[in-house]
Amino acid sequence: MRRIIFSIFMIFLYSVILPSKEVNLDCKNTNNPLLKQFKTPYGVPPFDKIKEEHYLPAIKCAILEHKGEIEKIINNPEKPTFKNTIEALDFSGRKLRLITNIFFNQLSADTNDELQKIAKEVSPLLSKHTDEILMNDKLFKRVESVYKERDKLNLNSEQKRVIALYYKDFVRGGAKLCPAKKKKLAEINSKLSLLTLKFGENVLKDTKAFELVIDNKADLAGLPDGLIKAAEEAARAKGYKGKWLFTLDKPMLIPFLEFSDKRELRKKMLLGYIMKGDNNNENDNKKIISEIVNLRIEKAHLLGYRTHANYILEENMAKNPQNVYELLWKIWMPALRKAKEERKLLQERIYKDGKKFKLKPWDWWYYAEKVKKTRYNLDTSKLKPYFKLENVLKDGVFNLVHRLYGLTFEERHDLPRYNKDVKTFLVKDSDGLLIGIIYLDYYPRPGKRGGAWMTPYRKEAKVNGKRIIPIVANVGNFTKPTSDKPSLLSIDEVLTMFHEFGHALHGLLSQCTYYRVSGTDVARDFVELPSQIMENWALELELLKMYAKHYKTGKTIPMDMIEKIKNSSKFNQGFATTEYLAASFLDMDWHTLEMSKDWDITAFETNSMARIGLIPEIYVRYRSTYFQHIFAGGYSAGYYSYIWAEVLDSDAFHAYKEKGDIFDREIASRFRKYILEKGGSEDPMELYIKFRGRKPDINALLEKRGLKE
Repeated sequence: MRRIIFSIFMIFLYSVILPSKEVNLDCKNTNNPLLKQFKTPYGVPPFDKIKEEHYLPAIKCAILEHKGEIEKIINNPEKPTFKNTIEALDFSGRKLRLITNIFFNQLSADTNDELQKIAKEVSPLLSKHTDEILMNDKLFKRVESVYKERDKLNLNSEQKRVIALYYKDFVRGGAKLCPAKKKKLAEINSKLSLLTLKFGENVLKDTKAFELVIDNKADLAGLPDGLIKAAEEAARAKGYKGKWLFTLDKPMLIPFLEFSDKRELRKKMLLGYIMKGDNNNENDNKKIISEIVNLRIEKAHLLGYRTHANYILEENMAKNPQNVYELLWKIWMPALRKAKEERKLLQERIYKDGKKFKLKPWDWWYYAEKVKKTRYNLDTSKLKPYFKLENVLKDGVFNLVHRLYGLTFEERHDLPRYNKDVKTFLVKDSDGLLIGIIYLDYYPRPGKRGGAWMTPYRKEAKVNGKRIIPIVANVGNFTKPTSDKPSLLSIDEVLTMFHEFGHALHGLLSQCTYYRVSGTDVARDFVELPSQIMENWALELELLKMYAKHYKTGKTIPMDMIEKIKNSSKFNQGFATTEYLAASFLDMDWHTLEMSKDWDITAFETNSMARIGLIPEIYVRYRSTYFQHIFAGGYSAGYYSYIWAEVLDSDAFHAYKEKGDIFDREIASRFRKYILEKGGSEDPMELYIKFRGRKPDINALLEKRGLKE
């Protein structure tokens, strides 16, 4: 997963039901920094003053304030209008939105036992609060009244879109249900809150619990020096004197699988990863999955949908499960064919090396690296010295964004941060106008969940005609610097940095009036377009020459190495595409179920993979028991969206290729105007057509992945 977003009507999915302690609220408490106006530069969160004990009372007070704002809307004696109902609703809850955004990103990026404990009390309160708003009959009648009159009102396109979306939010939130069904829906939402939070906690606990401790130097054979050094420092930090510690963090896992000559240790690492949440211990997620799936089926039926996927996809570009499956199958067949060709190549390499075993999943990364080195004379471990994190960021990402959109970045050392590793930047437009503020948090730590994501602290909107300056964060888990080396990134980490910055641009460059449609509040299968298109530039020759500099010598990456990267870019795409698509199929299979039962998770997963013909040498990218995207991260029936958006981003980037200039300002200006600035204020396909002049073509994607015959 590469992103996460919290929205006022979609938040609070990560909750658990525990008895709520009665506390005396003092909502005018001047000692709680979350309840005061932030007297910080640009109104950024005062992280240096926020303590764990501030969150619970602040959120409770913000809920009370929001309830008061909702009551004012409901009790307004005037006829419902866009301004006194829809606009008032949109601008309500600003304090609650801000505090919860701070809390939930902290919970993901730098958690501890106390924060997790608070989450278990806070989250059911938020879930209940959301349900009370969406199921309020009087409020819904006002919203419905404006919705029915929308075509008669003198409204612009964004306002009409906002009315339609809020109306749908209420209907999909149970506003039209009878009292008994509303009560049942609220119970389901509460239970799901409990289960999704517990699912994520279990994955984190299993991830942290795994350790591969090596005490024999011979077992380090094949591993790059940088990885060995990182493992040595990790072991020292844990008190393992004279040993090496390897964890399941991606900066350790992937290079270990790629380079370790010790087959049994590769197997141990990979099995440790794929068995997360499936170890029949207190962190096991199988029963939780069965409950989540059944509750989602029940919720869909309550709201009048055939399946959970039908409920989710109605709001996406895909519209229904059939369209998703159609796209997946269209790409699956050529990808699987390519994966089988790659399997043959790897098996031949195994035999050539004098080995007699059959290729297994823990061999794929290792032998793919060997074949790549032989076929393309490319040793990926030799690439990392050219991708120093600071160079990738400033000469790569920042430079690209400046060339495309004229933005500049000014690092600030005076803004409060929640962790010493975090860096902060002001983002300014070409005319020097402040666009927004971004926090960059790139290194793994024990309290950070895996993956990478973007989240807003404060969303862009226009209140009383004044633009609210957005504050966003990019969070990742990239290779940490060691005592003798800076952070040197793998190609995948480089792509991830570009990707997440695309999400950040979507939040920063938003030019909407209403919170409901600003920034990344768009259809799930459209939101990945701004992020994924950024990846296309990362390995382009013109940009590589600007940022890929050797961290010791400062010399630009050699042309022959760039050529090797380009030539090998389509290698192993059968593997990469099938492991991803397999997870997308698994997601859809879980969420197109129509009947509840006590599910055998392992059997279901096995049957799902057998149905599509996934070869045994490749594991699905995410097994169900640690598939946080769909069971704890808001991507249920939506993991396909990455490939859906890749159709868009491949076709969109091809516009630059057709022009012959990957930095073309005119095309970039159109992309900014119709995609980055518009948020969800218009239909996503209409926005894409305005940018591109036509609907997207899948051929650019097949060509990029080397799957076109």
